[in-house]
Amino acid sequence: MNGVIIVDKPAGWTSHDVVSRMRRILHQKSIGHLGTLDPLATGVLPLVTGSLTRLAQFYIASEKTYEGVIRFGFATNTYDADGEPVAVPVATAAACPDLNLPELQSLAAQFLGHIEQIPPPFSAKKIHGVPAYKLARKQKEVILKPVPIEIKEFTIASVDSDRAHFRARVSSGTYMRSIAHEMGQRLGCGAHLASLRRTSVAEFDITQAHTLEQIEFQGKGIDVEQPVAVWGGHSCPPISPRPMPSTEPQRLPGIDTFFVHPRELLPQFPAVTADEATAARIRSGRSVNLPELSRARQVKVFAGQTELLAIATRVAGTLFHPKIVFPSE
Repeated sequence: MNGVIIVDKPAGWTSHDVVSRMRRILHQKSIGHLGTLDPLATGVLPLVTGSLTRLAQFYIASEKTYEGVIRFGFATNTYDADGEPVAVPVATAAACPDLNLPELQSLAAQFLGHIEQIPPPFSAKKIHGVPAYKLARKQKEVILKPVPIEIKEFTIASVDSDRAHFRARVSSGTYMRSIAHEMGQRLGCGAHLASLRRTSVAEFDITQAHTLEQIEFQGKGIDVEQPVAVWGGHSCPPISPRPMPSTEPQRLPGIDTFFVHPRELLPQFPAVTADEATAARIRSGRSVNLPELSRARQVKVFAGQTELLAIATRVAGTLFHPKIVFPSE
């Protein structure tokens, strides 16, 4: 099965855990994801399957949006709620300055734009080939260099006691954990990321996401109620399977209905539908003329309405060469 499916990742799972579960559900080994989520985080985790795993290269720099909660009053060694508390200049929530919305909104505005960010010590960033988190777990010194990122939007929506609810739109490679940690440092009382929910990656958003339970039950012919969306990364109510009504024969569509329609992928690339002769040339890796797309740098080529055949790159004029050809299922 070649396609893209959006999973609503549950809290406590690694992205690799989700991929492993989906391999069992789909009975398919070739599955990858488009952007890691920390175990604490929930939300949009796009998975690519079959030959479309080769699309991952086009999503490396994808923009992402988040909603979450920052808790002030103490920092942790992982910069999130999964870590151990660490000493800060003022170590208790009671000693944290009275939090008010205007002050936190002003502080958040200081992070907007192109900035340099130091990744958390508990991260997958590598130091001489070793992931930083492996060194941090052994309590070894972790020195990471700042990396350039862009914070396009960062809004504190509300404040509740020692917690601030936020929304953010950021470039790839941004750690919201580091932002929470640095906000605590600037206030002098420490802070960490209490919860995080990713609401979009590139063109994929939370409205397209399905829980693992929904996907698994769909494959078994069981309808599962859509969970109620909860802002701020809080847990959704438990999902219970219910049999389809048997008053008249019904047949649920398969899991393939959960996959993103191929025409919706990579909307920044124009699409063209190839005739049989053009499709045959592309399948054999040969260049083709696409006069109607002479100004495009890269295009999506389809065979029919749903089969993504190739991503082609313009060589010169109207001549395009297939950069990636996706084998038929």
